[in-house]
Amino acid sequence: MTAMSPAHAGTNDRLTDKVVLALPKGRILEECAPLLARAGITPDSDYANENSRRLRFGTNDPALDIIRVRSFDVATFVAFGAAEIGICGADVLMEFDYPDIYAPLDLKIGRCRIAVAEPKDTIGHTDFSRLSRVRVASKYPNITRRHFATRGVQAEIVTLNGSMELAPGLGLSRLIVDLVQTGSTLAANDLVETETIAAVTSRLIVNRTALKTRPEVIATWISRFREAVD
Repeated sequence: MTAMSPAHAGTNDRLTDKVVLALPKGRILEECAPLLARAGITPDSDYANENSRRLRFGTNDPALDIIRVRSFDVATFVAFGAAEIGICGADVLMEFDYPDIYAPLDLKIGRCRIAVAEPKDTIGHTDFSRLSRVRVASKYPNITRRHFATRGVQAEIVTLNGSMELAPGLGLSRLIVDLVQTGSTLAANDLVETETIAAVTSRLIVNRTALKTRPEVIATWISRFREAVD
């Protein structure tokens, strides 16, 4: 069986005309609450309860449902048309670069950055002009490779989904590339942020096929979120 690409998947596969909004679990879900309220969206009462086993929730709008998924999966659900719209960090968009996603709006929440960090006792000892290869632990292999390639350095990626800060101290990698908000976790593990790769905020994202096939509906939701941000 041939795998379905984002361009061939989509809203026509579903038996409902509801718009599905994909939201990320965790910290950003909390920051989304005031934004949803300003956009006139009231989800089911248990949608913000991380202990709820439900993953799909109704709202006060019978034409809108919310799904709650991992932050890295929001872009995939929207790219493949399982959700028409979503809220997604710019880091995820940079990592996956799905052509089937349109990101029309910076929501100005979830502010953080993608950064390079290393043990504080090695600061000043890394001369990239003399390096041709470096091992880096990260959950962002594509962003990391591109970043170091611009410096003429080949990044050997150790892919981790968490506990990145342990990697240098245990000899797993020389550097890490991770999402940083306050830097307190780095400091607690004797790491120092040495370089910012990109500033990150959350974006409203839209499936391009849905925008073409349901332009009025999707444009209305974009407008409501834009007014909520303004």
